[in-house]
Amino acid sequence: MRETPRKPFTGRSMAAVMVGGFAIVIAVNFYMASLAVGGFHGVVVENSYVASQKYNDWLAQAEASKALGWEAKLSRDETGHVLVQTIGAPEGAIVRAEMRRPIGEHAFASLSFTALGDGLYRSGEPVDEDRWTARVSVEAGSDIWAEESEL
Repeated sequence: MRETPRKPFTGRSMAAVMVGGFAIVIAVNFYMASLAVGGFHGVVVENSYVASQKYNDWLAQAEASKALGWEAKLSRDETGHVLVQTIGAPEGAIVRAEMRRPIGEHAFASLSFTALGDGLYRSGEPVDEDRWTARVSVEAGSDIWAEESEL
């Protein structure tokens, strides 16, 4: 049996390996960067200096909200309407929610709710079947409770 001669590994072969390897690394980096930029929909605050000045007020509001002892649990019914079950909040409270999608397609929704009784509230409009982050607020007189939760 005769052995076929191998081609020698030359500088041209090494250059091809190097160019091919770097091309793969660069292509993966561009793909990952496009995914990262596509999932970010903008700034969290418009002006970070102004936000830093309001930070202590936000902390005080959060503490006052926590001191009320209220809770709210979100769910979705079969028609896509958001349901909020309040615990500890007085009957007749006003419930609102600001919804946003944390990932994927950029979307927002402002919802108002109708009381169904026993602390249960239903949104006036349905929302899409996707993951949402909801900033729920419950107001009763001068008391305001707010919290973010996932839906």
